Amino acid sequence: MEQVISSDFKLGIISGGQLGKMMIDPANKWDVQTYVLDASADCPSAKICHDFTLGDVKDYDAVFQFGQKVDMIALEVENVNVEALVALKAQGKKVFPDPDILKIIQDKGLQKEFYANHQIPTANFELYKNQEDIITAVNTGEITLPFVQKTRTEGYDGKGVKIVKSEEDLNNLLDGASVIEDLTDIKKELSVIVAQNTNGEIGAFPTVEMVVN
Repeated sequence: MEQVISSDFKLGIISGGQLGKMMIDPANKWDVQTYVLDASADCPSAKICHDFTLGDVKDYDAVFQFGQKVDMIALEVENVNVEALVALKAQGKKVFPDPDILKIIQDKGLQKEFYANHQIPTANFELYKNQEDIITAVNTGEITLPFVQKTRTEGYDGKGVKIVKSEEDLNNLLDGASVIEDLTDIKKELSVIVAQNTNGEIGAFPTVEMVVN
């Protein structure tokens, strides 16, 4: 049966992967029109949203023009053009998460500095611009082996993370600006998702343990 939409409310979802599809499924049960922007016409969300736009989520114009079509914007991924979102927010568009927060989320270096500035426990770290600076720091004793290298941006699901145990590993460092952390013993990894609504009310989903095979 075709869904009947009686309202004009348009929810824009930037990136149409599996998580986008999971947002659209419950939204389709409400009086909400769903719009999706993605670089692939075959993405999981393309066939179930009300309106699909083909475009690069990292491109300023693509994101900004997409935002003109909708009332509210939600993100499926963090690696999007944040400057376009800042401009849309300035126009009065509702963007979740807030672009100013997204700037921190996108950059592991800014994340670590946020932890340090707010006294949130985290592994000892330093920030470096490139591979050459990291190698120089190792040679001068500023960095000691072993350590963990994390690229500041574009990382996900283990991508952008390298454990450096020996001098031989220095030949295969990741490219780009990086966070260098002490290698620490990890007993377990726990994930907690906390949500806050526009009224300031906060709710937490059940804690789950992450298991990587």
